Amino acid sequence: MTNQRPSPTIEDYLGVIYTLDRNGERVISARLAQSLDVSAPTVTATLKRMQRDGWVIMNEHKELQLTPSGRSAAMNVIRRHMLTEWMLSRMLKLPLSEIHREAHQIEHTLSPEVAKRLQAELEDPRFCPHGNPLPGFEDEAEDWVALSSLAPGDSAIIRRIQENLEEDYDILAFLESKGVVPGAQFSVIELLPFNETVMLSVNGNDVILGLRLASDIYVTQLG
Repeated sequence: MTNQRPSPTIEDYLGVIYTLDRNGERVISARLAQSLDVSAPTVTATLKRMQRDGWVIMNEHKELQLTPSGRSAAMNVIRRHMLTEWMLSRMLKLPLSEIHREAHQIEHTLSPEVAKRLQAELEDPRFCPHGNPLPGFEDEAEDWVALSSLAPGDSAIIRRIQENLEEDYDILAFLESKGVVPGAQFSVIELLPFNETVMLSVNGNDVILGLRLASDIYVTQLG
């Protein structure tokens, strides 16, 4: 069955597994349940089908791994998702905080032909609007560092708001309202480990972020 396009539900699972793995997280059932906001029994039942149909395998540590067919399908759905985000951002001018949620509703319906035309129309983007690399371009982001690792006085350019933050509309809306978006230049004013915050200057405005949030924002340092 792996020569067929997976169902939307299976595509969701494949995409999450691929994303967690490339971000260096352990891919286990409990993490899938959290990411997909479904119950543990639902995850267990779905994973059994996915193993039966050859999309994933489970190693001796109960960690999930994509098969070659599963990896190919995961890369396809993530690519369609990110291309759809660009379409919504550039053509419909939707806010950064809304495009992930809207793209999720569309990604499963795109045919390979439409996805290919969309990619050409968008001039082959290598990153999504949030700065996350399209599958195959991960190496281009490997030198980016977490904002939380900077010191007071450092200046940098925001490159990436990691995938797990895309699910949180309120956080994305806050970051967007403060100008903390890919391409923005900023400087670190103050780092306070005792209360786990960092203060930035972005476009002349002071912005305070929790260090946990800052650890999921990646940057390239200037100077």
